[in-house]
Amino acid sequence: MDDRLIGGIESFYVSYFSLAAAVYVVFGVIALIDLVRYRRRVWRADLRALRSGIGYLPISILVPAHNEQKTIVATVRSILTLDYPEAEIIVIDDGSTDATLQRLRDAYALVPVRYAWPARLRTRPVARAYCSLEHPSLIVLEKSRGGKSDALNAGINVSQYPLFCSLDADSLLQSDALVRIARAFAEDERIVAAGGIIRVLNAATVRHGQVIETHAPRSLLLLAQSQEYLRGFLTGRTALGKLGWLLILSGAFTLFRKDAVIEAGGYRTDTVTEDMELIVRLRRRARERHLPQRIIFLPDPVCWTQIPPDLGSLLSQRDRWHRGLIETIWMHRAMFLNPRYGAIGLAALPFYVLFEALGPIIELGGYAFTIVLVLLERLDLAFALTFLGLALATGLLLSVLALLLDDLLFRRYETARDIAKLMAGSVLEFFGYRQLLTLRRALAVLSVLDRGRGWGHIRRTAIRPAPGRAA
Repeated sequence: MDDRLIGGIESFYVSYFSLAAAVYVVFGVIALIDLVRYRRRVWRADLRALRSGIGYLPISILVPAHNEQKTIVATVRSILTLDYPEAEIIVIDDGSTDATLQRLRDAYALVPVRYAWPARLRTRPVARAYCSLEHPSLIVLEKSRGGKSDALNAGINVSQYPLFCSLDADSLLQSDALVRIARAFAEDERIVAAGGIIRVLNAATVRHGQVIETHAPRSLLLLAQSQEYLRGFLTGRTALGKLGWLLILSGAFTLFRKDAVIEAGGYRTDTVTEDMELIVRLRRRARERHLPQRIIFLPDPVCWTQIPPDLGSLLSQRDRWHRGLIETIWMHRAMFLNPRYGAIGLAALPFYVLFEALGPIIELGGYAFTIVLVLLERLDLAFALTFLGLALATGLLLSVLALLLDDLLFRRYETARDIAKLMAGSVLEFFGYRQLLTLRRALAVLSVLDRGRGWGHIRRTAIRPAPGRAA
């Protein structure tokens, strides 16, 4: 291999990873400053005012469910315990073939009712509607299988309130989550979407539908994912939100202004990451129509969700996430580097393309290039070890920063042992875990061409109740 070619490739990788490290470190600094300011600004007095009914907007909570018999009752129970003045719960059973609907009927005394609602968004047929004799705010729809997007659109059609929240059927909201996230809508009418933070439910203990205790997971796989979630939300999305570059809010927990979503056409059914595509479309529509709309991330409304407990489920999830990212970027490619779309077109989309969509391919190419240099006996070992050490140090810096922010500001974990385990996870994820996910995400670039490829399957486990009669 020619020396100039080797030198050129080495220069490219040094420049690329140095730029990536600089960007993410800057994100960490921005997040640190913004989170400290946010913590000082949000007082409990504000929450008490909302609880008393001053300025709040009623919320429709939409729970799409397909074969969720293990978790759906606990999820609904969690929603019923939420501290919010006025809300309705709409569970959409999207063609389940297991006992999802029967579990709901048994647990909440459901009876069939006749509903008439405007079909503002087109969906697959809704066969039946049920209401609960015990909880008048609970509605359950039984419909033909159409996918998560179609289920959410059906829920929007039935909903009666100006705000709606999409919530996954394997997730639990913290009791004050809706109050905290709705506060933003009461303060600023320009906000059309707000996302909360996602926490790991797998190692948590639940009582009466609420998480009462959480610890760092024992499994190395869950530990690495927990660290990823902390870093991604507390440093990543906080900084992207502050810069106005936010293009992703978690489909597990996002609050929307309903009229804005309906005017935008609802959820698309031809992508596997409907949550990201809707956010990008709202951004695009706002710029094209000169609408003063805002999309934000809030770090204190908490949604607890199950993450993949096994390697097969994890790889399936990450394949879907990456395919959806590429699909969404391609659907809205007209925005890329287009001054008409401001910072979204000129900065946010290039960031997602360069470091998120293409990142796994470039990183995988770096591993392959290193192997070639070893085989050719052309590898500068001192340089390689220095570069590896800097990359590891940067990753650890961001992970430790996220852990410190979480512990200092929110105190989610009870013991120093949990913090130590998470720090250990942030080291271990760089040795095997990261490379495996990089390979899976790189292969997703090819699988995106398979238009028939769906969501894949993620194994669920029953939500663990606290011991004793109170469970």
